[in-house]
Amino acid sequence: MTRSVTVLTNPAAGNGHAPEAAAAAITRLRELGVEVSEIEGDSAAEALELARKAVADGTDALIAAGGDGLISIAWQALAQSGIPLGIIPGGTGNDHARLFHIPVDDPVAAADVIARGTTETIDLGRVGDRWFGTVLSSGFDSLVTDRANRLRWPRGPMRYNVAMLVELAQLRPIPYRIVLDDQTIELDAAMVTVGNGTSYGGGMLITPNAEVTDGLLDVTVVAAGSRLRLVRLFPTVYKGTHVDLDEVQTFRSRRVRLEAAGITAYADGEPVAPLPIDIEAVPGAGSVIVGAPIR
Repeated sequence: MTRSVTVLTNPAAGNGHAPEAAAAAITRLRELGVEVSEIEGDSAAEALELARKAVADGTDALIAAGGDGLISIAWQALAQSGIPLGIIPGGTGNDHARLFHIPVDDPVAAADVIARGTTETIDLGRVGDRWFGTVLSSGFDSLVTDRANRLRWPRGPMRYNVAMLVELAQLRPIPYRIVLDDQTIELDAAMVTVGNGTSYGGGMLITPNAEVTDGLLDVTVVAAGSRLRLVRLFPTVYKGTHVDLDEVQTFRSRRVRLEAAGITAYADGEPVAPLPIDIEAVPGAGSVIVGAPIR
């Protein structure tokens, strides 16, 4: 059983839902006899500084109470430390929570998972000194995120729908060079996604066969095509069946280099760097408290 934890909160996550979820989970943890310390940064930089101090001080677990963006901050402090990540879902997508079988709409149940303290060792992805747990995106989906981040209206999920419509209107083939362990691929693509985990965007199974314990990254390449074909592809991503379509190729590799002009990569939903970038799977770099065994 987990004895003491540090809870990192993002008050803006989930349109302000995170503090409510965190409060319910913290109350439950204390009822179960878990000692809880609370930290909250006014910025991403301050949150990371506080998280690193908690890890250095030897907390039993660092709990991210928020969405995948906050978990991204937590990974920067936790990677290769041996201290596990715990999750109280309070974001919009909650893809880490889905990956590790954490209830996404019940903070009390999430607290019960943390108190039980069942941990597993997992791989993490790394770009330079930046770590990620789920998916790194580039191409059409990252252009949509770029656009959404620049929009002042509308707020919430509708902002991404508007951004997608704008980017669809400007859709163009993107010349990529993809370097894998055993081959180099040059093609025009709509998007290239590299998964340590399986999903992004709230359950879109873009790399459905990825395993966080195999030491490899899964790569999904969507070839350039018409707007209509791309629109038809997106519903299949929620089931992971897009990988069976002719315009989609999949690969596995320990290391991946992506090259494309004018494209920014995002990992765990957060901006990483403009391409070109080098990505690698780092076996055993993370530890996480899970709700059920992971494959």
